[in-house]
Amino acid sequence: MMPPTGFGPGSQPMEQGDEALEYMPLPQDMRTYSPRIPEIERLAEADLTPALSLLGEVAAAAATVGASGGTMRFDLAPLDRANRALVAETLGSGEVAAKLRSVPAVAVQESDFAGIWTLQSARGDAIEVGSVPACLTEAPFRPARDAQGSEALKAPGVANAPSILVELQDKSRSFDPAADLHVVNLTLLPHTEADLAALDAALGEGAVTILSRGYGNCRITATALPHVWRVQFFNSQDHLILDTFEVTTMPEVACAAPEDLTDSANRLVQVIEAIA
Repeated sequence: MMPPTGFGPGSQPMEQGDEALEYMPLPQDMRTYSPRIPEIERLAEADLTPALSLLGEVAAAAATVGASGGTMRFDLAPLDRANRALVAETLGSGEVAAKLRSVPAVAVQESDFAGIWTLQSARGDAIEVGSVPACLTEAPFRPARDAQGSEALKAPGVANAPSILVELQDKSRSFDPAADLHVVNLTLLPHTEADLAALDAALGEGAVTILSRGYGNCRITATALPHVWRVQFFNSQDHLILDTFEVTTMPEVACAAPEDLTDSANRLVQVIEAIA
């Protein structure tokens, strides 16, 4: 028998005040660019000409690198504390940060201007302009944790890790920078937890780790196998939504595009003009 009418959701009249539609909450706090002018009143007594001059050179370098490629580096050692403070406040902190495990270790932070990076190490601080700092591409696969190779595949529960490892090793040996990007998408491939652990041990860990923060996070880790990177994307709830290996010189998601550098040059010039 059919159920009687007049029962169930939507069958009863709504109370006054309940008539408004209710929507699921949308994601909040998405980062957008807004012009930021440094506050220099507290530095008014200092001679800020060196900082402004350096910032002008950085802006010119961004325009040059955006047009012709390469990188340009500026040492911050000649600047005193007040001028360094102005440079730091002007550049700010962007979405991409990186760590290079070397001697000495280097901390890399992208500024609010894409393609303009600050580098800090025991040897001194610097600004580098480029799609990605040169130090991150010099020896990123130097082992910070040694690769165990096929020995790691002998663990119980391993299923598809051997075929994935053979594919990555083959692409690593035959790597050609001019060839198309090769991606192994673990998210779309059948695998077990033991497979992931075995691949992590088999490939080891290199000297470079990059974190790109935005609406979600992207974590990029160099393996100890040349030209092989682990690239993982997380959503705003920090859940892993895409897990890949990329065989490349540097994953594109970590690099500033030439258009970004040109735009950064123009925006930095506008900020300098507002300060002056």
